Amino acid sequence: MVPAVAAPGRWLPLLGPAFVASVAYVDPGNFASNFAGGAQYGYRFVWVIVMANLMAILVQYCAAKVGLATGRSLPEVCRDRFGRRTRIVLWLQGELVAMATDLAEFVGAAVGLNLLLGLPLLPAGLLTAVVAFAVLALQRGGHRRFEAAIAGLLLLVLGGFLFQVLAVGGQSAAGFAAGLVPRVAGADQATLVVAIVGATVMPHVVYLHSALFKDRPAPHGEEQRRRFLRANRLDVGLGLGAAGLVNLSMLCVAAALFFRPGLDLPGGLEDIHAFLGTAAGPAAAAAFAIALTASGLASASVGTYAGQVVMSGFLGLRINLLLRRAVTMVPALAVLALADDTATVLILSQVVLSFGIPFALVPLTLVTADRRLMGSMANRRRTTLLMWAVTAVVAALNAYLIGAFIR
Repeated sequence: MVPAVAAPGRWLPLLGPAFVASVAYVDPGNFASNFAGGAQYGYRFVWVIVMANLMAILVQYCAAKVGLATGRSLPEVCRDRFGRRTRIVLWLQGELVAMATDLAEFVGAAVGLNLLLGLPLLPAGLLTAVVAFAVLALQRGGHRRFEAAIAGLLLLVLGGFLFQVLAVGGQSAAGFAAGLVPRVAGADQATLVVAIVGATVMPHVVYLHSALFKDRPAPHGEEQRRRFLRANRLDVGLGLGAAGLVNLSMLCVAAALFFRPGLDLPGGLEDIHAFLGTAAGPAAAAAFAIALTASGLASASVGTYAGQVVMSGFLGLRINLLLRRAVTMVPALAVLALADDTATVLILSQVVLSFGIPFALVPLTLVTADRRLMGSMANRRRTTLLMWAVTAVVAALNAYLIGAFIR
């Protein structure tokens, strides 16, 4: 049994899991979807990013509560709670989501390394795998080293985009305010909305976040449970708040750079990098490449961890890490070797992620509402209603997208 934290003020050791989870909310898929949204429609999708970030805060708070209350990951709880067929379906969709996630992470990191070092995409993708393993290996020295490395990479992403906002300038407060009003018109806009949501509310990190509390202090007594929940709220607010700021910065930079009459839209991340160098200077272009690389490397490490959690949780199996990584990495490397339009691949990968969100949210809502399992940490009625509302919104966006394409 891990000893409980004794002193009331010593909740700081609980901070960190949300920062690991938040990396998945600023992975290279966000770069593609947010820049595409800002370039084509200006500030129109500010409301989508704000909505998706608020959803993410609620979802990750509930995911963390599963780990705090039970000492197990959400997939492990599902393995005990649901029948074999349900577990198999949840595992299969988890693997599909992991492949889509790897696609975004490896493509983004490879493009970033290509922009920084001039490496061809396929060797850059292989280097990404090596670095991701190295970062993940830091866990052997304790979760703090791993979390510190991920937090450092997250700060690089945040710093890179705050610098770009200042370097690019030309922001419109009126346009930003107008973008807070929800509106969607047509299949193209619906695709971007679903991609932005899919890039923000990440199914695999819902599973991962609950597993990050296994080696941490366990709460004992009602007062300590309340203190742990307060620390969890602070952790989620800071981590996901930073991720939301990065996503808004991406959209604002794209709107200021590209949303103007007569300007050709960027064809991919390489075009964005080149235009940044011309419009805002080489420092802004370098900041973009560094942020993209840091995002890809951090999210690739987190994605590997999440894949382990999904497989071991739903199936009770643990396989060699290299083999585990190869299962989901091969499609990404194939894309790097064959694809010409990496931006479109990134956006489509995020649409796949969006379709996987309900498969994670439904079990999460059922589990966190169960007072017999969660005890005093069970969701209140209004929290459960909000979780069902989030699930319904995502399902409705997916249905709208399907209907728009059928028409």
